[in-house]
Formats: sequence, C-alpha cells, structure tokens
Amino acid sequence: MNAPRTRASSVKRRPVHGLLLLDKPLGLSSNDALQKAKWLLRAEKAGHTGTLDPLATGVLPLCFGAATKFSQLHLEADKSYEAVAKLGQKTSTGDAEGDVIESRPLPWCAQGDAPIPSPELIRVQQQFTGPIQQVPPMYSALKRDGKALYEYAREGIEVERPARCIEIKQLQIDDVSEAMGYAAIRIRVRCSKGTYIRTLGEDIGEALGCGAHLVSLRRTQTGDFDQSQCISISQLEAMAEGDRSRTLLPVEALLAHHTRVTLAGENAARFLSGLRRRGDWANAPSVAVFGEAIAAEPAPLLGVAHVMAGELIPDRLLSPIEIQQILESKRAPSNAANEEVQEVL
Repeated sequence: MNAPRTRASSVKRRPVHGLLLLDKPLGLSSNDALQKAKWLLRAEKAGHTGTLDPLATGVLPLCFGAATKFSQLHLEADKSYEAVAKLGQKTSTGDAEGDVIESRPLPWCAQGDAPIPSPELIRVQQQFTGPIQQVPPMYSALKRDGKALYEYAREGIEVERPARCIEIKQLQIDDVSEAMGYAAIRIRVRCSKGTYIRTLGEDIGEALGCGAHLVSLRRTQTGDFDQSQCISISQLEAMAEGDRSRTLLPVEALLAHHTRVTLAGENAARFLSGLRRRGDWANAPSVAVFGEAIAAEPAPLLGVAHVMAGELIPDRLLSPIEIQQILESKRAPSNAANEEVQEVL
C-alpha cells in the first residue's frame, strides 16, 4: 500500500524523537521510504543513515528529531549484505536494471552445465577477503565537479574514478545455479563503509572469468542493527496511529558503543550550555552524556562529547526543548491515536 498523498498543510506535524529500523521494500528509493515513514509518524524532522538502491531491500535506520544529530556517527558502521549475481553477463549498471553489454561463456561449462568448481570459489573468496582496492561505479551518487556520477553515466560520459581502499571483513560465496535456474552465485559479505556490492559482484564475476551482474541485493545488518529488528512500511500502515511511535528505539540506541558519563545538577546545566566540565574521567573519543535520573524519571540524554586530559568537551548537544519532549513522551502513552489526520487524495 502507498501512503495517501496529502497537502503539507493537511497533516499536523509533531515532535518525534528516536530511531526506526525500517525494512526498505523493493523499488523505493531511501528518500521515498523515509518520506513515507515520516508521514505515517507525522514527524517534524527526519533523516536516514545511508542510502540503499531502489532495487535493494533491507535494513535502513531512520532518524527522527534529536536522533538526526547523531545519524552521521552511524555512517561509519560496518554493513552486511546478501546478494545473488547472475554469471556470464555484464550490464551497464552492474545490476538487473541495466542493459546487457557483454555476454561470455562460463569457463567450467564447456561440456554443458556443471557446478562451479569448489577450488574456484575458494580462490575467489580468498582473493576478495581483507583490504582491497575498489573502483566506484559510474551509477553512484559520488560527486565529480558538483555533479553526481550517475548523471554523467546517463549522458553516456565515462568519468575516471580513482580506486579506493575498502575492507571485506567476511565473505562467503556459494553456487546457487540449481535454485536460480541459471548460472549464479550467492554472496554473503560484511564490509566497511564505502563498499559497493554491485562492483564487488562484477569484480568477482571477472575473477571467475565470465563477468556477472547482481539480480538481488539485501542489507541484512548495519552496525548492531539486524534485519530481525526491522519493521516494514506495510506493518506501519496497518497500525493504529498511536502505536506507530512505540516502534521507535530511543535516541541513545545510536550511541551503544559510547562511554557513558552522568552529570548532576549544575554540571549538567553548564554542559548543556556548551561549557567543558572537569572530572576524573579517562581519555575517551566518544562519550554519551546523561543527566541524573530523578525519582521515576529516566536519565535524560544530554549529548555526546569526548574526554581529553580530564576535560569533558561537548561535541553535539540536545536542546532543553528536545530533552523535555523526550521525557514527556516516556511519561505517558501517546494520545496520537485519538487525533484525526485529514487525508486529501
């Protein structure tokens, strides 16, 4: 189902703070998926932590409200993918969306259909595991002279792209030809930021001597967030409006690997105003700073900082209004279910 089209003035936006782990569907761009979720939550502010191609599905963390201040931190996280590549054909885009530009026979199938030799799979798997050089694809959002590479590609212009160092941390390649009905491999990979799986599939195809392009791609994990934690657009649509906000993780879910520091009273107030605090903390590059829990109130997140030579130095801070809104949302269930949203078709 598609979210109903509305005029901007017909939906009353509200402050929403937290992280939504979305299972992005096939065919939607990351921004389209973000806008649908933002509309369903009636959120004032939203952003995502890295794009997925329209032909890719899977884990897409969406940040709302105060969480957008920390979305950049998650761009550095390792990602895991599962892809299927068709062997023997290269396409203009590296995936099934492009035109076939080259077809080649499979070296191990000269005498008819045959499985890919296991030593070949092991060789290629080893070849592409660890630090490797990768040339970004033309069909990508990387900029050259202020213009995205895919814009040049659509004009038939090939731009020189320097190779970049990436790291393939885990790689498993399996022959799935029998299941697919044509020569194909399944690629399971955990990789560093900046890895293009379409390019990895093409390069593996070249190493096998026949070329390849992706026919499916799914992101299964990003950082600590796994596909089992995700919710789909259709599931969100089926929920009562007041239940949708309960699918959000707290803002601090983005800061799970930060050192935790708690400040009380005047120290918390001064930190929130951007002042450094002194204490007996050990040096730490990434610190999540919380205020003191009072009575039944949870400890509020104040922001992130780093510690150097006994000084807690603010980096990104929540505003007092954001902190208050987050605390209020935790005190009582949302009454959004009782509010009407005017839909204009």
